[in-house]
Amino acid sequence: MTDILDTDHENLDWQRQHMTDRPVDMHAWFLREVLPLEAALTQFVKHHSRGKASIADLLQEIYLRVYQSAKIDMPTSTKSFVFATAHNLLIDRVRREKVIPIEAVENLEALGVAAESPGPEAEVVARDELRHLQSALAHIAPRAREVFLLHHVDGMTPREIAVRLTLSENTVRWHLNDGIRSITDLLYGDNSD
Repeated sequence: MTDILDTDHENLDWQRQHMTDRPVDMHAWFLREVLPLEAALTQFVKHHSRGKASIADLLQEIYLRVYQSAKIDMPTSTKSFVFATAHNLLIDRVRREKVIPIEAVENLEALGVAAESPGPEAEVVARDELRHLQSALAHIAPRAREVFLLHHVDGMTPREIAVRLTLSENTVRWHLNDGIRSITDLLYGDNSD
C-alpha cells in the first residue's frame, strides 16, 4: 500500500512541476509583472510617440511583443524588458514612417525635401531629453556609468570594455544592464515607489 502512495506522490510532484511550464503561468506572469507597469508605460509611450497610431494600439503591440518574447525566453527584469520593447517598437515605427516607396516618385529631387536637419522645436526637445539623460547618468553607480558611456557613446564592445577596465566580460554586461535598468527607472519609472 505504501508503494502505491509513494508513486501517487511522485506523480503529483511531477504534475506540479510541469504545471509551471504551461501557458497558464505565462498569463499569470503577465498579469502580475507586466500589467502593473501600464501607467508608467503609457506615460513613456505618450512622451515618445510621434506617429499616427493611438496609445492603445501601441500598448497592445508592446504587450504582444513582450508576451511572445517571454514565451521563448522569460526576462530576468520585467520592467527593463518591457520598456526596452516599447523603445524598440517606437524606433521601428519611426523607421517605417520615414520610408518613401521609390515608385511613388519618379524624380527624388521633385520631393523638394531639404536636408534632414531638425527644426527648432525638435532641437529644444532633444536638448531637454539630453539634460534628463545627463541627470540620470549622474545618479547611477560610477562603474555602471563608465561602462554605459564606453559602450553607448564610444561604441566599444563589451569585450573591448572588459580588456580596457580589466573586468570579465560578464561583469561588463552586468554593469551595462544595471546602468540601463537604473537609467530606465530614473527616466521612466513610477516616481511613487
